Amino acid sequence: MPDTRAPEIITFGCRLNAYESEVMRKHADKAGLTNTVIINTCAVTSEAERQARQAIRRARRKNPEARIVVTGCAAQINPADYAAMAEVDVVLGNTEKLDPARFTDLDHAPVQVNDIMSARETAAHLIEGFDGRARAFIQVQNGCDHRCTFCIIPFGRGNSRSVPIGTIVEQVRTLVDHGVQEVVLSGVDMTSYGADLPGRPRAGQMIRRLLANVPDLPRLRLSSIDVAEIDDDLLHLIADEPRLMPHLHLSLQAGDDMILKRMKRRHSRAQAIAFCEQARRLRPDIVFGADLIAGFPTETDAMFAQSEALVAECGLTHLHVFPYSPRPETPAARMPQLDRSLIKKRAADLRAAGDRNLAAFLRDEVGQTRAVLLERPGMGRTEQFAEVVFEDTNAAPGQIIDTRITGADGTRLNGVTLRDAA
Repeated sequence: MPDTRAPEIITFGCRLNAYESEVMRKHADKAGLTNTVIINTCAVTSEAERQARQAIRRARRKNPEARIVVTGCAAQINPADYAAMAEVDVVLGNTEKLDPARFTDLDHAPVQVNDIMSARETAAHLIEGFDGRARAFIQVQNGCDHRCTFCIIPFGRGNSRSVPIGTIVEQVRTLVDHGVQEVVLSGVDMTSYGADLPGRPRAGQMIRRLLANVPDLPRLRLSSIDVAEIDDDLLHLIADEPRLMPHLHLSLQAGDDMILKRMKRRHSRAQAIAFCEQARRLRPDIVFGADLIAGFPTETDAMFAQSEALVAECGLTHLHVFPYSPRPETPAARMPQLDRSLIKKRAADLRAAGDRNLAAFLRDEVGQTRAVLLERPGMGRTEQFAEVVFEDTNAAPGQIIDTRITGADGTRLNGVTLRDAA
C-alpha cells in the first residue's frame, strides 16, 4: 500500500528559512503531496552543509520510498552537488521553492534552480500561523547588496529586495486574527529595508506603520539588525514602544577594527559600543544578542581579545558564535587561514564569555515580574527572550502570562504565574 503521510519539512539555518518552510508546507498541502521529505538547507558555514547532507542520508535510510527534495541556500549555490547525491530526487532553488506551481509538478525536472541574481521582487506569501509554535516569523526583506568577505549568502539569496509595507501589515493582521501573540520580522539584511521601494522607506518607518495599523498585535520582535543602518524612527520605537520587545540581535561579527575592515563590515568597534549604550539609555531593560565569528583569517591573539572584550563592553547575553570556515569563492577563503584547533578554542572562549553575561543577567531577573509568552506546556520566554520554566501552571501555550521569577540556574529562569502564586 502506498505511503500517504503528509510531507515532512526539515529546516536548517535562519528565521527566514523557518518562514519559507511554512510557505512550502502550505504549498505542499494544497498540492496534495505525500511521502515527501523537503530539506531546507543553510550555507552560512561548512558545518551547516555537513548537517544538511547528514539529514538527507538519514531521511533516505528512514524511508527508502520517499521523494527527497532539497532546497535552500546550499542547494541554490551548489545545485549540481546536491543533485549528484544518490538520495536526492529533486533540487529546488530559493525562488522556485516559493512557487506553488512547482509543487503540483515536482518531478518534471531533477534540478529547478534559476539565477537568483535575476530576482527583483520578494513575493508575498500569506500564511495563517506556524506549525506548533507560539510565535511567527514573517519575511520583510530578502537578499543583500553588501559583499562581506566571508559571506556566501548573497549568492544564495540574491540582491536586496523588500516586501511593501501594506503587504506586511496584511500578513501580520492575518497572523493576529489566527491567535499569534508574537511576530518576528525577518530578513537577510533587515535594516537595509526599503531602498528598492517607492519613497525609500526605512526599516523604522515600516515598523512604526505596522504597529499603528495592527494595534491588536501584543508583541513584535526583530531578527538580526546592523548597527550601521539604525535609523531615527527605530531609535524612537526602542524608547517609546512597549510592544517592540527589549531584545535586539546585532550583526557584529567581530570586535577588532582591522578584522572588521578585512571582513568588509560597515561599522566600527566604537559604533557598536555607542549603539548599545544609546539603546540602554533609551530602554534600560533592553538586552542584546549578537553574531560573532571566531578565528577569521589573520586574526591575532590581540585582535581576538578585542572581540572577547566586546562581549563584556556591550553586555551581550545571547550569542551566536560561528567558528570561521572558508566558503568557496569568497575573498576571505583566499586569506591566510588559522589552525582549526585555535578557531575552535576561540569559539569556545567567546561562548563562555556570553554564558557568563547570560548567567549574571538571569540572576538579576530573580524577584522580577515578567510577561511570559508560553511556547509549550511549562515553558515560555520573557520580553527579553529569557527562557522560563514553570514550577506549575495550567496555562495553555500561546498565552502571555504575568510571572514572578523565582530562580535562575545560569541558562534559564524558574517562575510561577501570579495567578498560581496567589
